[in-house]
Amino acid sequence: MNTILQDTGKISTTLFEQLLPDQCGKSNANVIQGPAFGVDTAVIDIGNGLGLATSSDPLSLIPSLGIKESAWLSVHLMANDMATTGFAPEYVQWVMNLPVDFSADAFKEYWSHIHPICEEAGIAITGGHTGRVPGQQSTIPGGGTMFLKAPLAKIITSAGAEPGDRIIGTKESALAASSILAKSFPQTIKTELGETVCKQAAQNFYRTSVLPEALIASEFLQPNRELKAMHDVTEGGILGAIAEMGHASGCGFRVHSDQIPVHQAALQITQLFEIDHRFCVGAGSMIMAVAKNKAVTLIEALHQQDIPATDVGMMSSAESGFKLVTKGKEEAFIFNGKDPYWDAFYQAMEAGWK
Repeated sequence: MNTILQDTGKISTTLFEQLLPDQCGKSNANVIQGPAFGVDTAVIDIGNGLGLATSSDPLSLIPSLGIKESAWLSVHLMANDMATTGFAPEYVQWVMNLPVDFSADAFKEYWSHIHPICEEAGIAITGGHTGRVPGQQSTIPGGGTMFLKAPLAKIITSAGAEPGDRIIGTKESALAASSILAKSFPQTIKTELGETVCKQAAQNFYRTSVLPEALIASEFLQPNRELKAMHDVTEGGILGAIAEMGHASGCGFRVHSDQIPVHQAALQITQLFEIDHRFCVGAGSMIMAVAKNKAVTLIEALHQQDIPATDVGMMSSAESGFKLVTKGKEEAFIFNGKDPYWDAFYQAMEAGWK
């Protein structure tokens, strides 16, 4: 049977499971957490009770968004993956395959933002590769890998959720998607929805880091005992992230769709672009699986730091499956892995939206 790659976005669960589990190079007992669908970080036992956590992600270079904003995304989307461990990233490597028409001055400007953003986040840039590549016109011109060292027993992954855990989501859905669209197509959005909506969504752009809530959670709750798992919301949105956590942890879940928070500006923009806010890029929101008796403790701790947090459901047994409750009606939930944001963005560009 031939397996077809999706047009855009990450590969599907099916293709991942067909290709990768038995083809990961040399087996090594020190790899505590290796490649797995829905898991953002690898964890390696480096001895003396310490673990090395590492994660890779694409970089961003979106001309319509801006060079500074692209640099912010390049650093913080990777850092968000690392935040799921409960610790802050320490080191990063970069691989940049730039378009041939990307000037030296533009690269200097890009790097003039990368450096202070990393410096402020406490991340040392340790090396990588940079070059120009003919035919490279993607908004994803390469990738990066971040690392951190921490006590092995305290490192969290998205694979540790258990039946009965409450599912906590921070901030709101579609933060990244709606803010990028607002900053990329401001004229269209102002014309269709008004200046206030465009401004509110654009201001959400710098709320897309989840490191603060991850560190608060790991401070107030015991890692891997009370705080079981974390997964940042990227492609596939909040529901996609919960589904990935379920796959990674071998759990089912029951989520109340009506409890998924969404900013009104984000909702109006996703409706304008005809995409579902629950399924589109949601960097800025973190999904946390928390022991039932600690959910309120976590929510209150986050609220004290002005970070919104909402209990949206519960992890269940694998046999229970994935369930979504909408307006009181429970249905089986199936996620195909496709994020509608990508098509909406490129279609808007082709349509000449400004």
